[in-house]
Amino acid sequence: MENNISVNTEESVRSRPGKPYPLGATCDEEGVNFALFSEHATGVTLCLYDADNLKEPTHCIDLTEHTEFVWHIYLEDIKPGQLYGYRVDGPFDPASGFLFNKHKLLLDPYARAISGPVKHHPSMLGYNSKSDSPDRYLIQDTTDSGPHMPKSIVIDNSFDWEDDQRPDIPLNRTIFYELHVKGFTAQHPTLPKKIRGTYAGLASPEAIDYLTALGITAVELMPVHQYTQESYWGYNSIGYFAPHSQYSASGARGQQVNEFKEMVKALHKAGIEVILDVVYNHTAEGNRFGPTLSMKGIDNPVYYWLVEQNPEFFMDYTGTGNTVNITHPRTLQLVMDSLRYWVTEMHVDGFRFDLASAMSHSLNAAGQISAFLDAVHQDPILRQVKLIAEPWDIQGYHVGYFPVGWSEWNGKYRDCIRSYWKGDEGQANEMALRLLGSPDLYGNDGRQPANSVNLITAHDGFTLHDLVSYNDKHNEANGEDNRDGHDDNRSWNCGAEGPTDDPEIISLREQQKRNFLATLFLSQGTPMLTMGDECGRTQGGNNNAYNQDNEISWFNWSWDEKQQELFDFARQVIALRKDLGLLRRRKFYTTDEIEWLRTDGEVMTEENWHSGITRCFGLFIDGTRVEEQDEMGHVLEDERLLLLINSFWEPVSFHLPRIPESRNWKVMVNTAEGLTPKTLPAGRKFPLPGRSLVLLKA
Repeated sequence: MENNISVNTEESVRSRPGKPYPLGATCDEEGVNFALFSEHATGVTLCLYDADNLKEPTHCIDLTEHTEFVWHIYLEDIKPGQLYGYRVDGPFDPASGFLFNKHKLLLDPYARAISGPVKHHPSMLGYNSKSDSPDRYLIQDTTDSGPHMPKSIVIDNSFDWEDDQRPDIPLNRTIFYELHVKGFTAQHPTLPKKIRGTYAGLASPEAIDYLTALGITAVELMPVHQYTQESYWGYNSIGYFAPHSQYSASGARGQQVNEFKEMVKALHKAGIEVILDVVYNHTAEGNRFGPTLSMKGIDNPVYYWLVEQNPEFFMDYTGTGNTVNITHPRTLQLVMDSLRYWVTEMHVDGFRFDLASAMSHSLNAAGQISAFLDAVHQDPILRQVKLIAEPWDIQGYHVGYFPVGWSEWNGKYRDCIRSYWKGDEGQANEMALRLLGSPDLYGNDGRQPANSVNLITAHDGFTLHDLVSYNDKHNEANGEDNRDGHDDNRSWNCGAEGPTDDPEIISLREQQKRNFLATLFLSQGTPMLTMGDECGRTQGGNNNAYNQDNEISWFNWSWDEKQQELFDFARQVIALRKDLGLLRRRKFYTTDEIEWLRTDGEVMTEENWHSGITRCFGLFIDGTRVEEQDEMGHVLEDERLLLLINSFWEPVSFHLPRIPESRNWKVMVNTAEGLTPKTLPAGRKFPLPGRSLVLLKA
């Protein structure tokens, strides 16, 4: 059967009915199968474009075949690289939740690549935005968006992965490094300009050598799904299968796919895993006033969660205007197919789910087994990769509520560690729990310390340098009169707001940074370091640099002496964590393996723990009592470690315990003095410096 309309060309396209699965555009040697799900559409038109003219289609083909609400067609002689889009017809009835508009060209939700940046244009609005009516969103706009929309691209899976092997690093040995693909190498001084800020830049020997020298084991990439242009961070996805085209140095006509694969292959060769920060909870289409780019025009009630009583409104658990309706089987399928694609075809090693609590909403409370969590739990492919939840949304915190198999960004760890080193009272009891991997959150549900992803900072909030340099946020550059961004930062400027020449304040800030880094890497759990914190990167007090695609957000490769010293400290503490198995146990410590000590060397009492003024205590780990093998079957070393922490501003005399068969304690870390090793006699008093952390080994 032929079913063609030729536009701007006399050449016709031969077609046959095709198949409803797989969804998207699927190549074989003879052509391409196109399949699009829309339950409520009355008509679907496939538009083909030539790379030399993205404004006018070469062919517009009405799809007449649909099976189980999947509209499909097979086009012969179509090759990889073909550009296409859809027009979907149906009722435009916003009051009922339907936003069909055949005048809008739509991206394929399953597109493996998208032809370029998605820049908003008035024609992309499905309603009449020029009307003065307060109900203008009820009036359909008939402007053609096709000339202004990027196009979906047909991609094949041909790529030489050579002998690519997943590093498959155990979670308790993992060290995450959160970075922005563009921001990491945008200012790299020795990279060719063409590849700065790209997948190729991250794959360069210069970038990889830096990461391996630091000692991290996994990069956690801020969103690389195709996203719209209003945000530098990328948390407004519009293509769940497509690598963001503007991170490609080799081109945006499908080359971005292979460039991404080359990056993964290069990182794997260096023993570094690739984790993607994914945003399946909402899309860039926003609420009823947002653009019609893809799913909103394909079948709005299927893909988005609408208010049941008033379906013209979108449920908004994300603060972005919409929430993806992952309770619908076909929308759930879209997310699951996307996840499996990135694992099987793109070889990534795991995912961090943005606002994951919004994805677990169903008839149950957040954190219980929803359709999405249940599907992931049963999937044989996804169960083999790292799964990390950001366990909150605009409805609140759900830290500790995700099921077995999931790790979580531990916001309670972040808040407690910040408060403790700031000098707040009443933090000792919680500080002890956080140092042990948060057993109160993960110790009774089948999970392990490593399921706590410990963080001090992330992309969202102050950098580590700014955390110790500013009491207040300074977001004026964002253009929102400093109203945006968090107000509860638990930061302390150490005596001056922002830059200062005062040597005492500068020294204190450097020591506080070392305190934070040492705590992060010496705690049980899985540490996550944010790009640039190891070298004191600053954003000038901006704690919400989501729209700052400039030097405010980019990694600065020009360091002064103090920045180099901080990097060296971070690198050495990471190496120490890797060397000492007792710092990264697979299991939680039991009460007979550790002791909490007061400054007089005696065991802490309940009264001590709950005293609001306790700011100094010690953790004694007796490795001779630990009966545990690592993942390779090797018995953990029978070492004894003593971790001393003091958030008081004055030195505290700490009585070092006596150890059988050992006369001395060896200082491994002293944040007041650095990593210079020295020995201290056991059974003697040690002047623990103010605002310091000291790790000793018997």
